[in-house]
Amino acid sequence: MDPLVSALLLVAAAFAAGVLNAVAGGGSFLTFPALVFTGVPPIVANATSALAVSPGYLGSTLGFRPELRALPMTRLRREMLIAAVGGVAGALLLLVTPAKVFSGIVPWLLLFATVLFAAGPAIARRARAGAADGPGLARWREPGLLAVAIYGGYFNGGLGILLMALYTLTGEGRIHTVNALKNLNSLVLSWLSVAAFVIAGAIAWKEGLLMMVAATAGGFFGARWSKRLPAQAVRIGVIVTGLVMTALFFWRG
Repeated sequence: MDPLVSALLLVAAAFAAGVLNAVAGGGSFLTFPALVFTGVPPIVANATSALAVSPGYLGSTLGFRPELRALPMTRLRREMLIAAVGGVAGALLLLVTPAKVFSGIVPWLLLFATVLFAAGPAIARRARAGAADGPGLARWREPGLLAVAIYGGYFNGGLGILLMALYTLTGEGRIHTVNALKNLNSLVLSWLSVAAFVIAGAIAWKEGLLMMVAATAGGFFGARWSKRLPAQAVRIGVIVTGLVMTALFFWRG
């Protein structure tokens, strides 16, 4: 592919991903396939995609500072540590996965993330309905967080939905607190997994830095546009994009 065309595709995908993440989530459905289609190997593309969208987690976390300050610091530190360990473990698992094996499971990961995103509202409703059982499920909170963090370090798609469902099901009934914890732990595990990718030399820096700038700009404008863009239409667009990308990767395989 022509270098200029590749650069334009990556910038467009990253900018759109930043907008999507600010409005409804699902930006990785654009950044990861764009990197693969421009010739970046799948494992490096996955690591670089994680780098590209990582700045957005910081802004999201800072927006929930009052909710986080209201929580016990010991609890926050413990869960941040769990998220960090899981994120690094997932990243290391990705790095030791043979390239051919990862290429084979990518379509299934995309399909899982797409279905998870599509089912997100239904999962949230069921989680809220089952919140009364939260005290009984509370013992699964930290093991569940570890499992979700490992998945997030390995493949980021659908991470936010899994975290929100986990916190709701294990007894957290305040939606803003759920969002705050989701954003904080996404930030921790994402940045730690990216650090592992950097140390391992698994980042395509030229593409990654270009996409970071574009995704950050997209997140800025997406936050401003979020009140005007119809969220349901955006969600449908993300789901269609995920299904198309899944079909393309199955076809390529």
